[in-house]
Amino acid sequence: MGQIEDKYISLLTDYGFKRIFGTTMNKDLLISFLNSLFDGEQVIVDVKYLNSEHVGDIMTERKAIFDVYCENEKGEKFIVEMQNAFQEFFKDRSIFYSTYPIREQAKKGSEWDFHLNHVYTIALLNFRMNDPAFKPGEIIHKVQLCDVATNKVFYHKLDYIYIELANVHKTEDELETMFDKWMFVLKNLGRLEQRPKALQERIFTKLFKEAEIAAFDPIAIREYEDSIKAYRDIKNSLDTAMRQGIEKGMRQGIEKGRAEGRAEGEAMGAKKEKYEIARKMQAMSLPIEAIMKATGLDREEILNFTE
Repeated sequence: MGQIEDKYISLLTDYGFKRIFGTTMNKDLLISFLNSLFDGEQVIVDVKYLNSEHVGDIMTERKAIFDVYCENEKGEKFIVEMQNAFQEFFKDRSIFYSTYPIREQAKKGSEWDFHLNHVYTIALLNFRMNDPAFKPGEIIHKVQLCDVATNKVFYHKLDYIYIELANVHKTEDELETMFDKWMFVLKNLGRLEQRPKALQERIFTKLFKEAEIAAFDPIAIREYEDSIKAYRDIKNSLDTAMRQGIEKGMRQGIEKGRAEGRAEGEAMGAKKEKYEIARKMQAMSLPIEAIMKATGLDREEILNFTE
């Protein structure tokens, strides 16, 4: 089994995510996750997987490859993506991706009335997005087209749902809803040694069976080894960059503190010298206006110091 010592695959890896959510034999797992996400807002009965690789209208245009792409029984489209590393233009990318399921609904001929089915772009983020539009600390962020004056939804059939796994903190004992349980699994499956007691639903029986590495054939093991290595390389690179950023920030902070300390000390020394001059001038019975002009001190400072 190579270097793999874990009992279950990690859903944070490309292979693990697609094996659990991107295959027809496991579509009930995807349905359960989506229904937990929508929490009664809608109920998905069935899904059909669609081609996850897309090009534009001509072959030379930019290609898009989705982790999971499917539609439900009502023809609504779902793009589901796992994103492990921060990208400067990830928001742009998620908007760009949503254009593919919109454009592919166009029907040839002059009689098409431009009716579109709902498109959902769901991004699972293994980092904090820190977008100023988002409420800090929240797990789910739902974005729609709204009128900025009324804050009312202008178009109901285009949803962007960003899920920040970094904000998932519930322990096994705190899991209540199905959404809680799926979030826990998404973040922690690869670290578990046994199935938690809180995850007794039938759907999780199948999940843990499908995720058990010991049942993999040699090809699946090699593919997962490559995927977990790629994930760990990304994580190590991010951790290193973060550590270097923190160290640089600390160095800059120390230097800034030293510079500010020197500046403050110099300012205090200059102030002390002015007070001493004011004391001597007052001892000579010079007018306070003359002392103020000579030292730059105000009346209250001179009186408080010399009294």
